[in-house]
Amino acid sequence: MRVTAAVLLVLCLLAISHAWDCREIVNIKNLMQIDAGLGQVVATDTSQIPYYLVGDKWIRLPGSLKHITVGPAGIWGVNKADSIYKYVAGNWVQAAGLLKQLDAGGEQFNVGANMDDTPFCLTRSATVGYKGPGSPIPWTGLPGAVKYYSCGPFGCWAVNKNDDIFLMSLNQDCQNNGWSHIDGKLSMIEVATDGSVFGVNSAGSVYTRDGITASKPEGTGWSNIPMSMRMSHVTYDLGRLWVVSKSAVTMVCTP
Repeated sequence: MRVTAAVLLVLCLLAISHAWDCREIVNIKNLMQIDAGLGQVVATDTSQIPYYLVGDKWIRLPGSLKHITVGPAGIWGVNKADSIYKYVAGNWVQAAGLLKQLDAGGEQFNVGANMDDTPFCLTRSATVGYKGPGSPIPWTGLPGAVKYYSCGPFGCWAVNKNDDIFLMSLNQDCQNNGWSHIDGKLSMIEVATDGSVFGVNSAGSVYTRDGITASKPEGTGWSNIPMSMRMSHVTYDLGRLWVVSKSAVTMVCTP
């Protein structure tokens, strides 16, 4: 039997695995998406209700959002119409533009992708200084096409419609060096505040990228994190891995 490079990659991914201890979160149901950063956790459920975690209690936030993110850039979200909002003084204020997915994990700058898979970046000064309508909101279009996009201290990671994985160096002024292709296939990807990278593939398997450092932002390879069910979304912060299954069960895992 001929073993192709793709098969060898899959075998290697399966052979390398990290054991985590996971428990189901029973006081929140039907989550669709979750994001953690800087010690904070936010989420949206299948009814597009946003939540903020305080202790072990999920506090309902105002509004209706299909995607929410938290990080050095603050708390931002998008609704079912792709309208963009920032959480300011306990309320959502709308920002100009349309995005289907948004990430606040960069060094106080925002990134996101629109319905046409065009990636965008909002500079640090515009992100931090945004107070509501009237504040400047100069979104910068970036090269390529991505469906999901997330940033951390060592770079920005993204996946496209074919589940191909890419890495970009991006600074607070949205200056970049273009995308570099990374091995593997993932349907979504998240970068933690400490630079850790986690993702889920189309089969619902969870992976983490090994060997990421400031001098080697691309890391060295993928390791599988075994799960008891098929997952759809993952995020990580301060030693806790938060995962949402395809059946909307939410779990938190520790190494």
